Amino acid sequence: MSFKATPILGSAALLALTGCIDPADYETAPVTVETAKGPVVCQLYRKRQVIWDEAISIPPGMSIKEGDQICINEGKRRLRG
Repeated sequence: MSFKATPILGSAALLALTGCIDPADYETAPVTVETAKGPVVCQLYRKRQVIWDEAISIPPGMSIKEGDQICINEGKRRLRG
């Protein structure tokens, strides 16, 4: 095995490992965040991590990206206590 193959194998192993983790195993009950554009329903996951937090319902006129960011911010707010 050459040195150049090592990072590729490491990346493949990491992808295989992360594929075994199902975010649904860490779901909380949906959370509603009120915004100026209307309510955003968020699916939050692990209490110590916000990487999977996402919007599952957004008001008309709001982008999915904006809704997801609102949910990530809510996850961070809850992390801080």
